[in-house]
Amino acid sequence: MRSPTFSVEVITLRVSDVERALRFYVDQVGFALDVDYSPNDNFRVVQLTPPGSSCSVQIGKGLTDAPTGSLRNIFLVVTDLAAARSRLLERGVEVSEMRHKTPIGAWDGGFAPGLDPARGDYASFASFSDPDGNSWLLQERGYRNL
Repeated sequence: MRSPTFSVEVITLRVSDVERALRFYVDQVGFALDVDYSPNDNFRVVQLTPPGSSCSVQIGKGLTDAPTGSLRNIFLVVTDLAAARSRLLERGVEVSEMRHKTPIGAWDGGFAPGLDPARGDYASFASFSDPDGNSWLLQERGYRNL
């Protein structure tokens, strides 16, 4: 029997104001709007996809009973962390300073300021939150392949 495959397709975020969150994710972060569907006043699904991702996020009304702003550290992997951070800042997103794992060879959970000097995969980070506090972690991978 063949093993099934599993693919993360959608992450649902609870937001307090769908229109505000939609503008944040599309206009500031740069996600694509895939779906905005509301068959009645009690249900609305807005699906957004980060550029280059096969996993989308959904915001809306009647989608989840999770507390507003409760999602933490959703990873957005980028090939150039400095460029991604700069672009988000230019678009009005408050992004943390960059940091990198230290010591790299025997990482124990510590961080140092700035990009990893070797630009190693999975070693450099920055973070931001949406207006409701759902938090995102930018992580660099593939910089050396650019």
